[in-house]
Amino acid sequence: MTTVVISQPMYFPWAGFMGQMARADVFIWLDDAQFSKGSFTNRVQIRTASGSKWMSIPLVGKGAFQQIAALEAAEARWRCGHRDLLRQQLAGAPHLPLALDAFDAALSHERLVDVLIASAEEPARRMDILPSRIMRSSTMGLSTTSSRRVLELVQAVGGSRYLTGHGAANYLDHPLFDQAGIAVEYMCYDVMPWLQRFEGFTPYVTVLDLLANVADDARAHIGGRSEPWRDFLERRHQL
Repeated sequence: MTTVVISQPMYFPWAGFMGQMARADVFIWLDDAQFSKGSFTNRVQIRTASGSKWMSIPLVGKGAFQQIAALEAAEARWRCGHRDLLRQQLAGAPHLPLALDAFDAALSHERLVDVLIASAEEPARRMDILPSRIMRSSTMGLSTTSSRRVLELVQAVGGSRYLTGHGAANYLDHPLFDQAGIAVEYMCYDVMPWLQRFEGFTPYVTVLDLLANVADDARAHIGGRSEPWRDFLERRHQL
């Protein structure tokens, strides 16, 4: 069974996303989707002594009405600012150099979309979970929309299973996939806690926190179970 994961680019995403990426045989970056303000495309949370804090990339025009592939940063200082913030807030973590190495590798790209994509791929490479086949939707020549487009992207790469996050439950046409003989499964985000610098634990922070604190054992913390769409929707309805 060939598992396909499709996602918009996210800036140094959380551990649960990495668990989803680890299960993909084929990963497709939805880089030609329209940017959504308030999404995780250009921002992620980090731990601080006073709680979680957003680390955001400022966008030209705040990214309004633009495809993700066309986004531009509003100024250049954010790169140094984000590196300094990470270095300060992860100070004392046993594997901070590994996390900063992944950050530097991702930020070495010129185009913002390439930075965003690399910000997931570089940590994945260091965790040895990078999918063997990675594509971008902008290069695949499909003009359909919504569930039909997702289905055609999966079919275009020979997928037999589509693994998705919880947000898809709000729009995905599940019977359409059943008719095409493609299984749909939803992630079970069973992230295992790791020791963080500040008191308490939250998984909803950048994967760089995991790399800095755990390094070689990071893969064991990202989870990665899934369940069929009917089971997921039934359980969701009961909550």
